[in-house]
Amino acid sequence: MTELYDGPVIDPHHHLWGLSLQRHPWLQKARASGEEMVFGSLAPILRDYGIDDYRADAARQNVIATVHVEAGWSVAYPLEESRWLDGLDRSSGVAHRYIARVPLDGPDAMCLLEAEAANPNVVGIRDILSWHPDAAKSFASRPNRMDDPAWRAGLAHATRLGLVFDLMLYPWQMSEALELVRAFPETLFVLNHGGSPADRTEDGMALWRRGLRALGSEPNLRLKISDLVAYDNKWTLESLRPVIEHCLDCFGPARAMFASDFPVAGLHASFDEVYQVFRTVASQLSYDEQRALFFASANDTYRLGIADPAEIRSGCHV
Repeated sequence: MTELYDGPVIDPHHHLWGLSLQRHPWLQKARASGEEMVFGSLAPILRDYGIDDYRADAARQNVIATVHVEAGWSVAYPLEESRWLDGLDRSSGVAHRYIARVPLDGPDAMCLLEAEAANPNVVGIRDILSWHPDAAKSFASRPNRMDDPAWRAGLAHATRLGLVFDLMLYPWQMSEALELVRAFPETLFVLNHGGSPADRTEDGMALWRRGLRALGSEPNLRLKISDLVAYDNKWTLESLRPVIEHCLDCFGPARAMFASDFPVAGLHASFDEVYQVFRTVASQLSYDEQRALFFASANDTYRLGIADPAEIRSGCHV
């Protein structure tokens, strides 16, 4: 098949924030100091980013529903992000469901997990594990959290509550993640950002390819192909193509999904550019495989219950 997918899209990874709320320490710090992170300068996204902003960015891509992923809301104000989202006008399908933030090794983790799980809009949890010895590139406060018995107890409780776990890490943590995924076969994990291939050296990319191949063999792990432009600032279609193709080779379309990671990906590409790359690379696949990547995998993984408009029109219900 060589046609670009033109069906409905679910975006399973993006963020919203209001800087005036003063609840996002990483953005507040960048605004105050100008400090760069792994993606470079954050200056272009140091502004409020709400539903209308997202809809404007995604207007040409037929996005009918999205999953909002926690945006680094301060842990000093637990549960607030989900409640803030609950108060927004989500009738357009933006932030249809949420991935909430709970530090799984925190003293109140069990109670917070139960409170988040009681919200029907919360379908999963993310507690970022990406640790780097360079503090400017690190998202986690310390390494080796995946081996911590207290952290694992929190993950076990999230699983009992039926919550998906979004897994964000660096490639050099993939062997540790492989042990984790195998130790929790009842947990549905979703690896963020294609496994974050941040080290673009030959050795760094080889490590990423090996690690992703090993993780792809685990049936309880799915993959978001998202924000690859953050790790390839001089990206072209041809530089991103082999990365996406390796992701698909390791996981297959049924266990992978395309996602925007907006507005963060907007530091390096427009929404239309991101999805044009996805559509172009996926155009060699069958329609059902493309539908999985753009719609069905996310719909299934996060239990969204979104009907494909094309199936409704044709009278086919699945």
